[in-house]
Amino acid sequence: MSLVRPEYPRPHFDRSHTWLSLNGSWEFATDPAGTATVEELSHEDRAWPSRITVPFAWETEASGLGVHWLEYGWYRRTITIPEEWSGQRVVLHFGAVHHSAVVWVNGTRVGEHEGGYTPFEFDITDTLDGLSATVLVRVWAPVDKREIVHGKQRSIPRDDYDSCAFTPSSGIWQSVWLEARPATYVSALALAPSDTLDGIVANVTAAGPSLSGARLTVSVDGGRPVTTELDDGTVRVHLRIQDPRLWSPADPHLYTVTVTLESADGTDRVASQTGLRRVTADGEHILLNDERLYVRGVLDQGYWPRTGLTAPDDQAFVTDLELAREAGFNLVRKHLKLEDPRFLHHADRLGMLVWAEPASTGVFTPAAVARFEAQIEPMVRRDGNHPSVVIWGLYNEEWGLDWDVPGDPDKQAAVRRAYESLKNLDPSRPVVDNSGWSHVATDLVDWHIYDETPAGWATKVHALLAERRPAFPVGLGPGMTVDKLLMADGGPSSGRPNLNSEFGGGWTSVERGWNLRWQTLELRRHDDLSGYVWTELYDIEHEMAGVYAFDRSRKDGGGNAPDLVNAETVLLVDIDPRAPGRDLVVGDDRTVDVGVRISHHGSSAIEAVVVPVWGAVLGDCDAAAASRAVGATPPADPVKVHPFRLSAPFRVVDRLPDGVRAARLHLLIVSADEVVGRCFVDVGIDAALDAAARATT
Repeated sequence: MSLVRPEYPRPHFDRSHTWLSLNGSWEFATDPAGTATVEELSHEDRAWPSRITVPFAWETEASGLGVHWLEYGWYRRTITIPEEWSGQRVVLHFGAVHHSAVVWVNGTRVGEHEGGYTPFEFDITDTLDGLSATVLVRVWAPVDKREIVHGKQRSIPRDDYDSCAFTPSSGIWQSVWLEARPATYVSALALAPSDTLDGIVANVTAAGPSLSGARLTVSVDGGRPVTTELDDGTVRVHLRIQDPRLWSPADPHLYTVTVTLESADGTDRVASQTGLRRVTADGEHILLNDERLYVRGVLDQGYWPRTGLTAPDDQAFVTDLELAREAGFNLVRKHLKLEDPRFLHHADRLGMLVWAEPASTGVFTPAAVARFEAQIEPMVRRDGNHPSVVIWGLYNEEWGLDWDVPGDPDKQAAVRRAYESLKNLDPSRPVVDNSGWSHVATDLVDWHIYDETPAGWATKVHALLAERRPAFPVGLGPGMTVDKLLMADGGPSSGRPNLNSEFGGGWTSVERGWNLRWQTLELRRHDDLSGYVWTELYDIEHEMAGVYAFDRSRKDGGGNAPDLVNAETVLLVDIDPRAPGRDLVVGDDRTVDVGVRISHHGSSAIEAVVVPVWGAVLGDCDAAAASRAVGATPPADPVKVHPFRLSAPFRVVDRLPDGVRAARLHLLIVSADEVVGRCFVDVGIDAALDAAARATT
């Protein structure tokens, strides 16, 4: 049997020189009534009825079980401790278990943990008798998930957002492993760029009986080590870097920080990586390394067909990040899920920006609020070193707040408390308090609007962004539309970056591809907007809204390639598009006369002209025809386009070729004899004229 998820699971706190994976086959027993006892299940001679493959949830095909709506399950496995770990402390790690776990080793209860998305560990050394031990894990995954953090996992009774929820992922769904460390050890390593981006600030925490006089050495990528003796368990070290290289999507350079702790108990060594980058706000604009950042994001919910919340292998994370980049996106909003740390590791090294947020609850009760808030500190502690994380999210659309923040001071207080807690832990990143609706205390003002037509979408966006209306319409179901306040107090939202963080429209893949083109380009008309997040990267179960299918294959978007509109430079066409394949209809003279403007998000101004090239409806632009057209373009006065400012309007006039009833007009943006962006319009003859022409042939 091949190894299951064999990669080291914790690259942000790397002790991989002394670890052992426990992924693979475990014994498993269902406990539908939750009445089984550890005494009856601990006997070595007891025959267990099933086996399960860890770390896949028991609902999944990959687990080997496919059991649904089971609340209690038991795991058992015999482990063997490596001989070379003699004299070390042995620690049992769980990446994540949904929802609550109690763990025994050799019949001794070593601890319990609640919270289905956060890691936990137990020192099991004192339970060991020799090199072999039996691990027993009891998991409770309630069917009624409304008061626990569960994100998009379905609940019975249902949440208010059940229509966009998916199959639960219960039990052990992230890696399980052992590590060895001295009794005095490094327990935490938090990294941050210095204020001047010329070094790294390392906050090191150590624990154990021999801290006094212990020697701590911290270094970065072969630079001069900083060595100090410990007085207590916390040290702050500033690591200077010669010729610092900043982290960005264009150059995702990472620095490795190594910490060595020498004490009477032995030597411990851990490492982590981070990047030199800064995320700030300048009025209504987001800045990355002091340059304006325009978010071209996509929603990613972190589900896979056979494996639920667990990626089938490490490459699956890379695949999703690469697919997002191929579609032109520069940010992934990982939605309502604290993702496996391997995902952020790959985002760091590939240069993909990440909006990270915890899982939601389903109702507003003291217990639900407490469980939601309990995720905040572990989220920052686990993921704060990653330079790819540029935005923290918290609540989403008032889920877990009973959809009533403006009308309830207690809910407003809960939102503010979560925001302040997160900002106190990490003031270096912008925080969104309640994504999409009714902000209370936030660094970014974001909003969610869905509309099935470009015209309806444009009207709503214009009212919100150009007219600065304080509310916007939200469809909650068939025939049910309500106005949602942008700010819970009904006041203005000026002075902070404004961005869309969910949008989309269309019931078929062709309609969605068409809306992706026109709705995204509509957003580019508003220079002060800081970006957008399209819903979503891939289909999930019944939700067919993805750019890609659930198996990550490319869907038919009607010839609407997403990378064209998610580009640095795009062309905006002043028409009211009719329908897929017929954006614009023309009369019997076949003349196309449209106003256009250029939106450019590069670092410097360009001078550009627009070159028309005709092709087949729904087809791509022929490279040879485009090259001929660009080379044959007569001299024209170029339009000067400044970064993040719409160009002056100008017109493109051409004629639908004779002999065809419909064609695609590709509009190439040419600067310095290179095509720097392109758009297209599908053009057809007016239906009445077309019918008359057919009748005479």
